[in-house]
Amino acid sequence: MTTLYDNIGLAYDITRKADPEITRRSRNHLQVSNGSQILDIACGTGNYTVALENTGLLMTGSDISKEMIKKARGKSKTINWGVADVNKLPYESNTFEGVTCTLAIHHFDDLLTPFQEVFRVLDKGRFVIFTSSPEQMNNYWLKEYFPKAIEVSANQMPNVVEVSDKLKRAGFNIIGHETFLIQPNLEDFFLYSGKYEPKMYLDEKVRSGISTFANLASNEEVEEGCSKLKEDIETKRIEEVLNKYSSDLGDYVYVIAEKK
Repeated sequence: MTTLYDNIGLAYDITRKADPEITRRSRNHLQVSNGSQILDIACGTGNYTVALENTGLLMTGSDISKEMIKKARGKSKTINWGVADVNKLPYESNTFEGVTCTLAIHHFDDLLTPFQEVFRVLDKGRFVIFTSSPEQMNNYWLKEYFPKAIEVSANQMPNVVEVSDKLKRAGFNIIGHETFLIQPNLEDFFLYSGKYEPKMYLDEKVRSGISTFANLASNEEVEEGCSKLKEDIETKRIEEVLNKYSSDLGDYVYVIAEKK
Protein backbone atom coordinates (compact mmCIF):
# COMPACT_ATOMS: atom_id res chain seq x y z
CA MET A 1 0.00 0.00 0.00
CA THR A 2 2.86 2.39 0.79
CA THR A 3 4.37 2.00 -2.68
CA LEU A 4 0.97 2.36 -4.34
CA TYR A 5 0.20 5.67 -2.68
CA ASP A 6 3.74 6.98 -3.01
CA ASN A 7 3.27 6.51 -6.76
CA ILE A 8 -0.26 7.91 -6.86
CA GLY A 9 0.85 10.80 -4.69
CA LEU A 10 3.14 12.11 -7.41
CA ALA A 11 0.17 13.42 -9.43
CA TYR A 12 -2.69 12.95 -6.95
CA ASP A 13 -3.67 16.59 -6.53
CA ILE A 14 -4.16 17.17 -10.24
CA THR A 15 -7.62 15.58 -10.02
CA ARG A 16 -8.29 15.14 -6.31
CA LYS A 17 -9.54 17.84 -3.97
CA ALA A 18 -11.98 18.03 -1.08
CA ASP A 19 -15.61 18.06 -2.12
CA PRO A 20 -17.61 20.67 -0.13
CA GLU A 21 -20.62 18.41 0.43
CA ILE A 22 -18.54 15.46 1.66
CA THR A 23 -16.69 17.86 3.96
CA ARG A 24 -19.94 19.37 5.24
CA ARG A 25 -21.41 15.98 6.07
CA SER A 26 -18.23 14.74 7.75
CA ARG A 27 -18.13 17.89 9.89
CA ASN A 28 -21.78 17.47 10.80
CA HIS A 29 -21.41 13.80 11.72
CA LEU A 30 -18.49 14.60 14.05
CA GLN A 31 -20.85 16.65 16.23
CA VAL A 32 -18.07 18.71 17.81
CA SER A 33 -17.58 22.39 18.53
CA ASN A 34 -15.03 24.67 16.88
CA GLY A 35 -11.54 24.22 18.26
CA SER A 36 -11.96 20.48 18.84
CA GLN A 37 -8.95 18.22 18.30
CA ILE A 38 -9.66 15.89 15.35
CA LEU A 39 -7.50 13.18 13.80
CA ASP A 40 -7.78 12.35 10.10
CA ILE A 41 -6.27 8.90 9.51
CA ALA A 42 -5.05 7.72 6.08
CA CYS A 43 -5.39 11.37 5.08
CA GLY A 44 -3.50 11.14 1.78
CA THR A 45 -2.33 14.56 0.64
CA GLY A 46 -4.56 16.16 3.26
CA ASN A 47 -7.31 17.67 1.14
CA TYR A 48 -10.09 16.78 3.56
CA THR A 49 -7.86 17.44 6.56
CA VAL A 50 -7.39 21.02 5.37
CA ALA A 51 -11.06 21.38 4.45
CA LEU A 52 -12.07 20.29 7.95
CA GLU A 53 -9.54 22.66 9.48
CA ASN A 54 -11.20 25.46 7.53
CA THR A 55 -14.48 24.67 9.30
CA GLY A 56 -12.88 25.59 12.63
CA LEU A 57 -11.33 22.32 13.82
CA LEU A 58 -7.81 21.70 15.11
CA MET A 59 -6.61 18.93 12.81
CA THR A 60 -3.97 16.23 12.89
CA GLY A 61 -3.40 14.30 9.66
CA SER A 62 -1.58 10.98 9.34
CA ASP A 63 -0.82 8.68 6.44
CA ILE A 64 1.54 5.78 5.80
CA SER A 65 2.81 7.34 2.56
CA LYS A 66 5.76 9.72 2.91
CA GLU A 67 5.00 11.16 -0.54
CA MET A 68 1.42 11.96 0.43
CA ILE A 69 2.43 13.62 3.70
CA LYS A 70 5.16 15.58 1.91
CA LYS A 71 2.47 17.13 -0.28
CA ALA A 72 0.13 17.62 2.68
CA ARG A 73 2.71 19.62 4.62
CA GLY A 74 2.74 22.21 1.85
CA LYS A 75 -0.99 22.86 2.29
CA SER A 76 -1.12 23.86 5.95
CA LYS A 77 1.50 24.82 8.51
CA THR A 78 -0.98 24.69 11.38
CA ILE A 79 -2.02 21.04 10.94
CA ASN A 80 0.06 18.42 12.74
CA TRP A 81 1.10 16.10 9.89
CA GLY A 82 2.73 12.74 10.44
CA VAL A 83 3.73 9.54 8.67
CA ALA A 84 1.95 6.81 10.61
CA ASP A 85 0.70 3.25 10.34
CA VAL A 86 -2.98 2.93 11.26
CA ASN A 87 -2.12 -0.30 13.08
CA LYS A 88 0.09 1.60 15.54
CA LEU A 89 -0.86 5.25 15.78
CA PRO A 90 1.86 7.42 17.38
CA TYR A 91 -0.53 9.34 19.62
CA GLU A 92 -1.27 9.11 23.31
CA SER A 93 -4.50 7.52 24.49
CA ASN A 94 -7.57 9.72 24.94
CA THR A 95 -6.09 12.56 22.87
CA PHE A 96 -8.74 13.41 20.25
CA GLU A 97 -12.37 14.46 20.28
CA GLY A 98 -13.11 12.92 16.90
CA VAL A 99 -11.55 10.89 14.10
CA THR A 100 -12.27 10.79 10.38
CA CYS A 101 -11.29 8.42 7.59
CA THR A 102 -12.23 9.15 3.99
CA LEU A 103 -12.14 6.49 1.25
CA ALA A 104 -9.32 4.52 2.84
CA ILE A 105 -10.46 1.62 5.04
CA HIS A 106 -10.39 -0.78 2.07
CA HIS A 107 -6.59 -0.40 2.07
CA PHE A 108 -6.26 -1.63 5.65
CA ASP A 109 -4.95 -5.18 5.93
CA ASP A 110 -7.34 -5.79 8.80
CA LEU A 111 -10.04 -3.54 10.22
CA LEU A 112 -10.02 -4.53 13.87
CA THR A 113 -6.52 -3.36 14.82
CA PRO A 114 -6.87 0.13 13.23
CA PHE A 115 -10.32 0.50 14.81
CA GLN A 116 -8.89 -0.45 18.20
CA GLU A 117 -6.17 2.14 17.72
CA VAL A 118 -8.75 4.80 16.86
CA PHE A 119 -10.74 3.84 19.95
CA ARG A 120 -7.58 4.16 22.05
CA VAL A 121 -6.60 7.64 20.85
CA LEU A 122 -10.16 8.97 21.11
CA ASP A 123 -11.12 10.51 24.42
CA LYS A 124 -14.85 10.69 23.87
CA GLY A 125 -16.30 11.34 20.47
CA ARG A 126 -17.17 10.02 17.06
CA PHE A 127 -15.34 8.08 14.38
CA VAL A 128 -16.69 9.09 10.96
CA ILE A 129 -15.90 6.79 8.05
CA PHE A 130 -16.69 7.58 4.41
CA THR A 131 -16.45 4.54 2.16
CA SER A 132 -18.29 2.42 -0.39
CA SER A 133 -19.67 -1.09 -0.04
CA PRO A 134 -19.32 -4.06 -2.41
CA GLU A 135 -23.09 -3.97 -2.95
CA GLN A 136 -22.90 -0.35 -4.08
CA MET A 137 -19.89 -0.92 -6.32
CA ASN A 138 -21.54 -3.84 -8.06
CA ASN A 139 -24.10 -1.36 -9.35
CA TYR A 140 -21.54 1.06 -10.82
CA TRP A 141 -21.94 1.31 -14.60
CA LEU A 142 -18.14 1.15 -14.80
CA LYS A 143 -18.60 -2.64 -14.68
CA GLU A 144 -19.74 -2.46 -18.29
CA TYR A 145 -16.28 -1.32 -19.39
CA PHE A 146 -13.84 -2.43 -16.69
CA PRO A 147 -15.48 -5.59 -15.27
CA LYS A 148 -12.39 -7.28 -13.86
CA ALA A 149 -11.04 -4.16 -12.17
CA ILE A 150 -14.40 -3.28 -10.61
CA GLU A 151 -14.88 -6.87 -9.44
CA VAL A 152 -11.48 -6.92 -7.75
CA SER A 153 -12.05 -3.45 -6.32
CA ALA A 154 -15.49 -4.40 -4.95
CA ASN A 155 -14.10 -7.59 -3.43
CA GLN A 156 -11.53 -5.63 -1.43
CA MET A 157 -14.21 -3.37 0.05
CA PRO A 158 -15.49 -4.42 3.47
CA ASN A 159 -19.28 -4.44 3.60
CA VAL A 160 -21.15 -2.25 6.06
CA VAL A 161 -22.07 -5.20 8.29
CA GLU A 162 -18.41 -6.17 8.63
CA VAL A 163 -17.33 -2.57 9.30
CA SER A 164 -20.00 -2.18 11.97
CA ASP A 165 -19.10 -5.51 13.55
CA LYS A 166 -15.40 -4.64 13.78
CA LEU A 167 -16.24 -1.22 15.21
CA LYS A 168 -18.36 -2.84 17.91
CA ARG A 169 -15.59 -5.34 18.70
CA ALA A 170 -13.21 -2.40 19.08
CA GLY A 171 -15.55 -0.91 21.69
CA PHE A 172 -17.60 1.58 19.63
CA ASN A 173 -21.33 2.14 19.60
CA ILE A 174 -22.80 2.44 16.11
CA ILE A 175 -24.63 5.74 15.66
CA GLY A 176 -25.85 4.98 12.15
CA HIS A 177 -25.23 4.82 8.42
CA GLU A 178 -25.96 7.43 5.77
CA THR A 179 -25.84 6.77 2.03
CA PHE A 180 -24.27 9.29 -0.30
CA LEU A 181 -25.30 9.90 -3.90
CA ILE A 182 -22.87 11.30 -6.44
CA GLN A 183 -23.91 14.73 -7.68
CA PRO A 184 -22.98 16.16 -11.10
CA ASN A 185 -20.97 18.96 -9.45
CA LEU A 186 -18.76 16.66 -7.33
CA GLU A 187 -15.27 18.19 -7.04
CA ASP A 188 -13.24 15.16 -5.92
CA PHE A 189 -12.48 12.78 -8.78
CA PHE A 190 -12.49 9.42 -7.01
CA LEU A 191 -13.70 6.14 -8.55
CA TYR A 192 -17.40 6.81 -9.23
CA SER A 193 -17.22 10.59 -9.34
CA GLY A 194 -17.79 10.40 -13.11
CA LYS A 195 -21.19 8.76 -12.68
CA TYR A 196 -22.75 11.54 -14.74
CA GLU A 197 -19.59 12.47 -16.71
CA PRO A 198 -18.48 9.25 -18.47
CA LYS A 199 -15.94 11.03 -20.67
CA MET A 200 -13.97 11.85 -17.54
CA TYR A 201 -12.62 8.30 -17.49
CA LEU A 202 -11.01 8.79 -20.89
CA ASP A 203 -8.55 11.20 -19.26
CA GLU A 204 -5.39 9.39 -18.16
CA LYS A 205 -4.73 12.06 -15.51
CA VAL A 206 -8.08 11.30 -13.87
CA ARG A 207 -7.46 7.55 -13.93
CA SER A 208 -3.97 7.99 -12.46
CA GLY A 209 -5.46 9.45 -9.26
CA ILE A 210 -7.86 6.52 -8.76
CA SER A 211 -6.38 3.42 -7.11
CA THR A 212 -8.68 1.02 -9.00
CA PHE A 213 -7.16 2.13 -12.29
CA ALA A 214 -3.67 2.79 -10.95
CA ASN A 215 -3.32 -0.53 -9.16
CA LEU A 216 -6.03 -3.06 -10.07
CA ALA A 217 -6.79 -2.66 -13.78
CA SER A 218 -4.51 -4.14 -16.43
CA ASN A 219 -3.33 -1.92 -19.25
CA GLU A 220 -5.20 -4.15 -21.69
CA GLU A 221 -8.49 -3.81 -19.83
CA VAL A 222 -8.13 -0.04 -19.51
CA GLU A 223 -7.32 0.35 -23.20
CA GLU A 224 -10.17 -1.89 -24.31
CA GLY A 225 -12.64 -0.38 -21.85
CA CYS A 226 -11.81 3.20 -22.79
CA SER A 227 -12.17 2.38 -26.47
CA LYS A 228 -15.61 0.87 -25.89
CA LEU A 229 -16.62 3.76 -23.61
CA LYS A 230 -15.52 6.34 -26.17
CA GLU A 231 -17.58 4.62 -28.86
CA ASP A 232 -20.66 4.44 -26.62
CA ILE A 233 -20.37 8.13 -25.75
CA GLU A 234 -20.14 9.04 -29.43
CA THR A 235 -23.14 6.86 -30.37
CA LYS A 236 -25.06 7.93 -27.24
CA ARG A 237 -25.48 4.29 -26.19
CA ILE A 238 -24.00 5.43 -22.88
CA GLU A 239 -27.45 6.64 -21.78
CA GLU A 240 -28.74 3.09 -22.07
CA VAL A 241 -25.82 1.82 -20.01
CA LEU A 242 -26.34 4.40 -17.27
CA ASN A 243 -30.02 3.50 -16.99
CA LYS A 244 -29.17 -0.20 -16.86
CA TYR A 245 -27.11 0.29 -13.71
CA SER A 246 -29.51 2.46 -11.73
CA SER A 247 -29.63 1.52 -8.05
CA ASP A 248 -31.41 2.48 -4.83
CA LEU A 249 -28.47 1.48 -2.63
CA GLY A 250 -26.63 4.78 -2.92
CA ASP A 251 -23.14 5.24 -4.32
CA TYR A 252 -21.11 5.62 -1.11
CA VAL A 253 -21.85 5.44 2.59
CA TYR A 254 -20.98 7.09 5.89
CA VAL A 255 -20.54 4.83 8.90
CA ILE A 256 -20.66 6.76 12.16
CA ALA A 257 -19.48 5.23 15.45
CA GLU A 258 -18.99 6.72 18.90
CA LYS A 259 -16.86 6.21 21.99
CA LYS A 260 -18.73 7.33 25.09
